[in-house]
Amino acid sequence: MSLAAGRPYLAIPGPSVIPDRVLRAMHRGSPNIYGGPLLELVAGLWPDLRQLAGTLGHVAMYIGNGHAAWEAANANIFSRGEKALVLAMGQFGLSWAGSARAMGIEVEVLDFGKSSPADPDRIEAVLRADAGHRIKAVLTTHVDTASSIKTDIPVLRQAMDAAGHPALLAVDCIASLGCDEFRMDDWGVDVMVAACQKGLMTPPGLAFVWFSEAARLRCGRTDLATPYWAWGPRVEPDEFWQYWDGTAPTSHLYGLREAIDMIREEGLSRVWQRHRVLAGAIWAAFDAWGAGNPAIAMNVADPAHRGWSVTAARLGSPHATRLRDWCETKAGVTLGIGLGMAQSTDPAFHGFLRLGHMGHVNAHMTLGALAVMEAGLTALEIPHGPGAIEAAARVVAGGA
Repeated sequence: MSLAAGRPYLAIPGPSVIPDRVLRAMHRGSPNIYGGPLLELVAGLWPDLRQLAGTLGHVAMYIGNGHAAWEAANANIFSRGEKALVLAMGQFGLSWAGSARAMGIEVEVLDFGKSSPADPDRIEAVLRADAGHRIKAVLTTHVDTASSIKTDIPVLRQAMDAAGHPALLAVDCIASLGCDEFRMDDWGVDVMVAACQKGLMTPPGLAFVWFSEAARLRCGRTDLATPYWAWGPRVEPDEFWQYWDGTAPTSHLYGLREAIDMIREEGLSRVWQRHRVLAGAIWAAFDAWGAGNPAIAMNVADPAHRGWSVTAARLGSPHATRLRDWCETKAGVTLGIGLGMAQSTDPAFHGFLRLGHMGHVNAHMTLGALAVMEAGLTALEIPHGPGAIEAAARVVAGGA
């Protein structure tokens, strides 16, 4: 099949599809970084970024990706030798733990596997056992981009409070910001990290750390916070360049401004609703396919514990890889690999895939991707149940 006509669709869980409006906003020459319109644009970003996170607290911006956001949070929360409790529900929880450990932070990991949510009773028990309060912060993902597991942050906060433990709560919202409902202050989150390349619809390159005033006072000046990573100067700069400890990421700032404008025009609650409906359509399709083949199933059994921005599923090895290859080469739809579900050298790796539905995505994009997957299942003679596209369409019709 020729791909000469039409636009390919990158349906991986980040970087996400970039709107034409964002691309046009970024396509300009370098501006003056010492005065003028750019400074006014940046001044307007901070209140909007706080609103997106649901906080009245501070926000620091870094030139970097999600891993940079982890390092910024680690550097400002901990000094060397202090302890973190990391809750892992997939590859990215484990990776954040690895990032902290490599920086000299003592890390205890509660690993809940790759298909199950965090158990608040286990978390409470570990915190109660920490009588000396050595654990300075609990780190968790809101939505793990690999497993698609969503953590119930209010329930986690309740478990921490029930234990009477003073640990800070830090949450990775890299895969969920602008897709899943999140309310930093209302849910008792002290530190939150995210990046621009998923729900914020901007090319990779900007990382964010939000933190409460209480967290700032509690952490003070840590011995890991080098001049570049320290969040203090970035939220209380004497000069414009201190927002980034150097030259501003000008093109990204123009793109981010346009992306946030698009979110504001739609309304954040409507953005969340759109992602919820599209996720439900995808789940309905997989349920229908799986009715005819038990090897096809969602990675997370309970919909309440699934993120709205990414779907992780299994098709059985080697069918997921076969389907991904067919969709990309024959129909122009690129699906995500089953990251963290198995090593790439393990035959089981070829049994998992992910479908991203985050940011600049709508019903025709989602239904189109599902229809392409259905065509691929048929072409490759992978057994599957009927009625998937009809089931997905009904969800869209009911939720639009």
